[in-house]
Amino acid sequence: MEAPSHPRQRRKEARPAELMAAALELFVEKGFAGTRLDDIAARAGVSKGTLYLYFDSKEALFKAVIQEGIVPILEQGAGIIDAFRGSAGELLRLLINEWWQRIGNTHLGGVPKLMISEARNFPELAAYYHDAVIMRGRDLMRRTLQRGIAVGEFRAVDVETAIDVIFAPVLMMVIWRYSLGACCGTAHDPQVYLNTHLDLALHGLTMPDASGDAA
Repeated sequence: MEAPSHPRQRRKEARPAELMAAALELFVEKGFAGTRLDDIAARAGVSKGTLYLYFDSKEALFKAVIQEGIVPILEQGAGIIDAFRGSAGELLRLLINEWWQRIGNTHLGGVPKLMISEARNFPELAAYYHDAVIMRGRDLMRRTLQRGIAVGEFRAVDVETAIDVIFAPVLMMVIWRYSLGACCGTAHDPQVYLNTHLDLALHGLTMPDASGDAA
């Protein structure tokens, strides 16, 4: 039998995750420019020197947050598409709800608003986010829409434009949550909002005879 790991060793192994969690919280609260490495170290309960053992810059921490927090979820989304055997409409509903539960309804949901507000000041980070997250997310939506069109379930729409039109209301919900929602409250119940949006989107996409409720 392997000897149990020492508590200090377990603590050391957990530190990168703790630092990334602290960084995410502060990026969402203060913005990227407004967050200092000292703040992240203090929030994580470590010294700045300890932070530098794992990450050499604030940019490296941001990329780690994306790579460890968001990218795996998008990669799992590709697996969901590969394994899914239901209708394209059901798949679209599943993907949007999964995104909300695993990203939008967590601290990760503050990242889109963060990137929109900071992109001009940090173009290299914006380009990284675009390639690592946005392009992967668009591919999931593209594959879903193309599947529906290929089998005659969805109308032949301009797929690239439809991706933006379908996801824009979802993006707006998280932007509101991390901007005006902080002072004006939540505009809608998130699940009611998503269900309403998906019903409208699917009825606009679905061919008139593709399902009994698509009149």
